[in-house]
Amino acid sequence: MRDLTRGKVGLNYGVQIPAKGKLRHLRYTRPLATPANPRTRTNPDYGTIGQCYQVRTYREGDEAAWASIINASFGGDKWNAEKCRQDLTSCPQFDPEGLFFVLDVGQRTACAWRQSADEGKVGYVHMLGVTPEHQGKGLGYALVLRALHFFKDGGFQEVVLDTDDFRLPAIKTYLNLGFKPVYVDESHHSRWEAVLAKVEEARGRKRLQDR
Repeated sequence: MRDLTRGKVGLNYGVQIPAKGKLRHLRYTRPLATPANPRTRTNPDYGTIGQCYQVRTYREGDEAAWASIINASFGGDKWNAEKCRQDLTSCPQFDPEGLFFVLDVGQRTACAWRQSADEGKVGYVHMLGVTPEHQGKGLGYALVLRALHFFKDGGFQEVVLDTDDFRLPAIKTYLNLGFKPVYVDESHHSRWEAVLAKVEEARGRKRLQDR
């Protein structure tokens, strides 16, 4: 299998979670005492997702792939290999075992950068991205699930993450994995109400299509 399609979950201890009133994203939390959704699409003890994807951790030189995935997922050209090395992988707290890739025989696809806001207690999942041509195949679900197991194996008690209101596929993934809304900003009650209504509407459409 050629090393062409990648996704990753990275780790960087000591990152500060934005305080109340300063957070423009929606926030979720998930205690690690509860198991992940049993309808998982990957077994965390093995490195496969379906038949054509495989999960591995960071290897030296992966920075260019990580930057490419993030730029393709979120738009723009902000990230490159040098910025990734400078801001992420060269940090003394970086742990290559906490940075996961999804590989395929095709092309680079997905990544998720894992951070810690309170080392040993609260993990922070950040910058989960899947390239457009591989979206909708469960790669984001598999990466977040792998991150949850990584945190739990490390003794963490809770995981949090933030996302934009309009990223409904990602929001559905997080909810399916057991994450719950957290209201840390004055605007979150009304925003979560609107987002959850859209999620339920989308689920209703899918149920009709599956009949």
